[in-house]
Amino acid sequence: MTFARFRALHHGDEPLLLPCAWDHASAAALARAGFAAVGTTSLGVAAAAGKPDAGRATLEETVALARSIASLDVPVTVDIEDGFRPDPGRVADLVAELAALGVAGVNLEDGRGTALAGVQAQTRLIGVVKRRVPEVFLNARTDAFWLGLPDAPALAPVRARAYADAGADGVFVPGANTERDIETLVTGTGVPLNVLVQPELPVRRLAELGVARISYGSLLFRAALHAAVTTARELAAGGPVRPGIPSYEEVEALHRYGRDTGTGSPGPR
Repeated sequence: MTFARFRALHHGDEPLLLPCAWDHASAAALARAGFAAVGTTSLGVAAAAGKPDAGRATLEETVALARSIASLDVPVTVDIEDGFRPDPGRVADLVAELAALGVAGVNLEDGRGTALAGVQAQTRLIGVVKRRVPEVFLNARTDAFWLGLPDAPALAPVRARAYADAGADGVFVPGANTERDIETLVTGTGVPLNVLVQPELPVRRLAELGVARISYGSLLFRAALHAAVTTARELAAGGPVRPGIPSYEEVEALHRYGRDTGTGSPGPR
């Protein structure tokens, strides 16, 4: 049921706006704010744990976060980097474990350090995962643009289509930020396209181009770091506390959000 609910969000009249959390409090606060679904940011999870991103170092933290937030009253999708494990069967085991916790989707990327996984290897990985766990929305990410590869405009659509043909429910192409590239991906992929939120192309324009999902990526985590340091400096300089900061009691209550009855609230969809 969660899978069907999450899948439907990719086929609405407007793109799914997907904020990404790094701990229980951030996920609960975003769900409470009214967002239709919540994702996780691998950078935020890794940085909060004092570990590098995209280095297969945060499997334990990722599963622990998924276990903590899967009970929220909105669908949750989890960034599992490249699957954390070299064997497709073990990646499928991980996705099955997440599904059993109540997770609705995962991001699975083809980036391998400064290069990309082979297309055949990645399509096999996607196929193994989807056959094992068909009721999880698999968002297949290609890092052709993200890694700055010179042939990314030609490479990304080919990979996106291959991943869709292998069974991916959607494709994620971070770094694609021109109308031409996005139009090519939308028309040639055959499944919902996910891009990062970006100042160059506002949400309305991305919707017009046919984008189905707009992820915030690590932006909110980085913004939170900036706000923390800025507030500390302002107070040190004798400035006032800015309005709008949640109270102690409000933050303390976040661990109950989604577990109590009557906690749903309307908001951005």
